[in-house]
Formats: sequence, structure tokens, C-alpha cells
Amino acid sequence: MMRGRVRRKAALAALDSLPQRPAPATCALCGRRLGARIEWHHVVPKSEGGRETVPLHPICHRAIHASADNAELARLYATLDPLREREDIRRFLAWIADKPPDFHAPTRRRR
Repeated sequence: MMRGRVRRKAALAALDSLPQRPAPATCALCGRRLGARIEWHHVVPKSEGGRETVPLHPICHRAIHASADNAELARLYATLDPLREREDIRRFLAWIADKPPDFHAPTRRRR
């Protein structure tokens, strides 16, 4: 029976043997180069049965979830293309286009 530090080391060794995702180069929503922080977004939310994930900037991820709830994302926005056509997301994408990859700002909640 493994205990304490030995158990943690075994767990870390097992994680090292798992295949790693290649580091993505661009955000799936805005198309800008990704920075130090990357978040993985379920295109169709996990709660709605989705499995596919795409890399996003944290601010882009927050903008998506501030504009639509999980049921709406699953029902109307099963891909990112129709989501980009939403007026609020379109305005966000125009605003974020010239910002640096690690730009951070508060995200407004949906009214």
C-alpha cells in the first residue's frame, strides 16, 4: 500500500505518461494569438452532452458565458460561427481585436 509522498509521486508519474495536447496557437473565438493563460471551452456544454473543447482566452471564454446560458449555447450555438454572428459577441470581437494576448478586463453580465 502506497502512502503520502510515494502515492503523490506515483500519481504524478502517471500524469506524465498521459498524452499531452499540443499547445494551441490561436483563440478559437477571436483568432488572436493565445497568451500565457488558456481556457478550454466546451462548444456544447458538458451539462448538455458536449465533449468537444476549443482553446480560448479567458476574456473570450467569459464573454461567451456572459452572453448565453448553457441551454442556449447547446440549442443555438453548437458551433462558434453562429455565436460570432450575435450582436453582443460581434461588438466584443471588434473591441478585443487590437488587445494583447493576455489582456484582462471585467466582463459585463447579460441584462
